[in-house]
Amino acid sequence: MEATKSHDNFGKVLTRTITRNPIVFLLLIAAIVVGCIVENFFSWGNLSNLMSNTAVRFLIALGVSGCLITKGTDLSAGRQVGFAAVVAGILCQRRDYNGRLWKFMPEMNIGLVFVIVVLIGMIWGLINGLVVSKLHVPPFIATLGTQTIIYGISLVISDAQPIGGFQKIYTTLINGRIGDVKGFYLPYLMFVALLFGVVFWFIYNKMRFGKYMYAIGGNDIAAEVSGVNTTRTLMRIYITAGIMYAVAGYLLAAKSGGASASMGQGYELEAIAGCTIGGVSTTGGIGTVPGILVGVLVFELLKIILQFLGVNPYYNYVVQGLVIVLAVAMDIRKYIAKK
Repeated sequence: MEATKSHDNFGKVLTRTITRNPIVFLLLIAAIVVGCIVENFFSWGNLSNLMSNTAVRFLIALGVSGCLITKGTDLSAGRQVGFAAVVAGILCQRRDYNGRLWKFMPEMNIGLVFVIVVLIGMIWGLINGLVVSKLHVPPFIATLGTQTIIYGISLVISDAQPIGGFQKIYTTLINGRIGDVKGFYLPYLMFVALLFGVVFWFIYNKMRFGKYMYAIGGNDIAAEVSGVNTTRTLMRIYITAGIMYAVAGYLLAAKSGGASASMGQGYELEAIAGCTIGGVSTTGGIGTVPGILVGVLVFELLKIILQFLGVNPYYNYVVQGLVIVLAVAMDIRKYIAKK
């Protein structure tokens, strides 16, 4: 009797989980099918590549998540990543590189470059936060404007040219790995992403800042009446987001072995999609760090599925766009049903 009840409860939990996260389960089923019909899909090398790609996108999604939880958004995320990559790339170029962009600059320590890039990210985040919280410009419009400004500055400082010739220590360290057995390895980037994931989980669940963030997302007026400083909290959210984009850009430049002003284009949409698939509600007040990780992982898995199926890369955007629209539509339906 107890075994039957236990089985029934498990079935109900499983059914509820699937109905709440249909996209995740559909893509997992698609991955299993593709793995059965396409050779090398279930390879260690493919798994390592999936972890490496997910790591950087996860950092960007963590930055966007706070904006989404408070019913906002950040369309400048991708361009901020590209700007950080450009700055990091320029400052990390070798002194003897013939195509060095800023020849008047000495060869810089990569640790110092990281600090500079993060500080610049904080400044961009502060600008977004001020425009949203102080000038009360809707986040969509505010970040759309800063997105264009950041891209323009990236083009100016990079002279619209690709940047290469990085110091060896920069690319070697970021692309480092642990072990290499039959093509399987653990990239350093994975550990960086997990570290930030733990930090954000602690902030979102244990710190006052996280509780204020969810309160604003649930009902900003009620939160303000309860004593929450919504202006200061929003500014902190966008500054935190700017820091995460800067870290992602710094890592992405080294991972790619080059940088350009166009790097990071569209990453904000991928981050929003990953968050939404992972349970972050665009209606505000809902979202978890583990869910974000799952959402980003599944979205990256979708790209690999399309790649192994030999789908024209141009159609990838169509499929990804449909997934984004579907994820947001289902989130809205859940919100309406709950109301």
